[in-house]
Formats: sequence, structure tokens, C-alpha cells
Amino acid sequence: MNFAEIAAALPRQAVTSIDDLPFRRIASGKVREIFDLGDALLLVATDRLSAFDVIMPEGIPGKGAILTQMSLWWFQQTQHLLPNHLLPDQEREFARHGIGSRDLRLRSMIVRKLKPLTIECVARGYLIGSGWNAYQKSGEVCGIKLPPGLRQADKLPEPIFTPTTKAPKGQHDEPIDDAQGAAAIGAALYEKVKASSLALYRFGHDRARQAGMILADTKFEFGTDADGNLILIDEVLTPDSSRYWPAESYAPGMSPPSYDKQFVRDHLLAIKWDQCPPAPHIPDDVIRRTQGKYLAALKNLLG
Repeated sequence: MNFAEIAAALPRQAVTSIDDLPFRRIASGKVREIFDLGDALLLVATDRLSAFDVIMPEGIPGKGAILTQMSLWWFQQTQHLLPNHLLPDQEREFARHGIGSRDLRLRSMIVRKLKPLTIECVARGYLIGSGWNAYQKSGEVCGIKLPPGLRQADKLPEPIFTPTTKAPKGQHDEPIDDAQGAAAIGAALYEKVKASSLALYRFGHDRARQAGMILADTKFEFGTDADGNLILIDEVLTPDSSRYWPAESYAPGMSPPSYDKQFVRDHLLAIKWDQCPPAPHIPDDVIRRTQGKYLAALKNLLG
């Protein structure tokens, strides 16, 4: 689908729960619901929105469809680098399982059953976020020594791989170094994951740059099949898993505006919310502006 078709199909109201499907639900995350189809999994992205690891009362209308359609586009773009978990003919799979709703199809992927790795795979090309915080304290990020004198949002000499633990629901992921990562999943697999993450990041950065955006950092998830082959899973290079900046306004020394839930975070900081549940209600204008950011990122890529 092209951008105009996707934008026209977005719901007016946020879809924050998926409760009427005839499939067994096996997991529920901050955004996605996972259902067992027997020989495959159904991944459904809701419009839920989380900030500071807490789910907000209001969602962003169409956010799940935007994330899914962007992931599908990136899976197609990156399949020459690494195989992914999508079953090849999504429309046929939807029909085979009796999934006819247009909205549900827009926000869903039918994927292979794989064994997820126990680490989160983060690639960074710019010094921002938790990486900037760590650098200010020690000059390092996940055990990687960086040159002195770097500014916030500076481009790094080379992209770096900074994995984290995969924390249980309600807890925070913790950064780990290469030795800890190798101990968690095995040295050989870890080296392959590291190389794949950096290759995917470099490709995504270059392709995003052509669309007028800077891909500052991103998180990948991988799984393995029965033969031990490495497979790209979950979502890929979306505004929920990545930090995109407008290239035209990028300037180091500050935190650039991003194509994500920045307006929500800014609002929550402004009202001095303590970042503990329950989350406060989000004003309509903040929801509308946030939806605009997600749509803008999708439009930049799809044209």
C-alpha cells in the first residue's frame, strides 16, 4: 500500500485493546498482542502509547497500523541482509485464517514461530539518550571507550553496538557489554548478532537519509529457527524502536526533535508527573501532534 491509502484507512478512534479474535492470546505487551495460529503467530499492534515505561490512558489513533506498515516496508528493504520472520504471502495468510477486517490487516503480521534471543540489540550512530548520559559520566557507552569532547547528538566516528538485557514486564532493561552479551547467548551467535545489527543500522541510516531523516539509534530483536539460523523478528526501524530526526534541522549540542512520542514526554515532564502508575490523561492536541509525527516519518519513507 502507498502512504495515501494507509493514511485514509486509519481509524478516527484509538484501538487500545484486541478482544474479539477467535485465537488464543499468548502474550500482551505495551503495544502488541500475540495470538497463536497453530503453525504461526499473529502479531497485532494496538494504538497504545507508553511513556517512561507506563501505558497512557489514551492511545494514538492509527499508530499500530503505521508501525506495522513501516515494519513491512523495512522488512522488504532489508531482506537481502538478513531473513525475517514474515510468512511470504501475508494476504493469503490473512485469508487462510479468516482475518478479513481491513483495520486488523493493516496493524497485523503473520509470522513464523521462532525462539527469541534473550538480549535487546541496540545500534547507535549518534550520542544521545542513555548513551549520552553514560558518556558524560565515564566517557564510555556499554564498555566502549569514546573520544573525549563529544557533544550531545554528535555523530560517532563509527556506529556502535550497545546491547541490553531483556527485562521482565514492568522492569527496565540494563546495558551490558560484549562479554556479558556473549555469556548470555554464546560467543559465536553474539558476534553474528552484533555484525547483523550494525549492518542493518548502516543500511537503515543511509536509506533514511535519502528520505530526509537521520536514524540516530535503533533497537533490533532477533530469533533463531530449529537449525539455529538467525532471523530478524518483531518490529524493525519504526519510531517506537528507533530515534529519527529531521535532517534539515539537525545540529549537535542539543537534543534534536524526533519523529516519535516526544510531545507526550514533553507534556508529562511539564506537568511534573512522577512517572508512576496511574498515568495522567493526555490532551487532544498532544495526541494529534504525536500522530502527525508518526505519519510524517511514514510519509518520508514511502513518499
